[in-house]
Amino acid sequence: MTESWNPADQAVLTLPSGRLIRGRGLRNPLPEGLEPEFTVHLLGRTPPPVRWESRWLRWPDFRLPADPDEAGDVLEEVWRRAPNERVEVACGGGMGRTGTALACLAVLDGVPAGEAVAFVRSGYHSRAVETPWQRRYVRRFTGRRAGWRRAGQPRAAAPVSSPWRRRGPS
Repeated sequence: MTESWNPADQAVLTLPSGRLIRGRGLRNPLPEGLEPEFTVHLLGRTPPPVRWESRWLRWPDFRLPADPDEAGDVLEEVWRRAPNERVEVACGGGMGRTGTALACLAVLDGVPAGEAVAFVRSGYHSRAVETPWQRRYVRRFTGRRAGWRRAGQPRAAAPVSSPWRRRGPS
């Protein structure tokens, strides 16, 4: 396992499982310190070249992913790689698309879909997930493997060990 992100860094979200994922705005300079080992670029156009492994998920600004099935696959790959690698998701400003992707990753990690936006806003940035349709996308996200569900359909239970599920008085 390689050296991980510092969970105290402002742009690093700690998921309930302990996975660390960095969010980033590409219009800002690359943060000092460790470089990612894997980045997913959430852009409507071809991303800039980087020195490390990356994937491009076509996702126009203020919109939703062009291919929801591909988005599910890519986000599951980020989630699977996060325990052993420094992974990041990045869009132009680091708020809307990045926040939406981070919220979907929180759902994959066991945060209830209806609470994932609040989870990301409290742990990453208060303005993450910018548009109503991005919030709706997160509420409906279950991941590729679980399939997409329609509103009103039951969702799979979150892992019992998730600290996000143990909120409330101690």
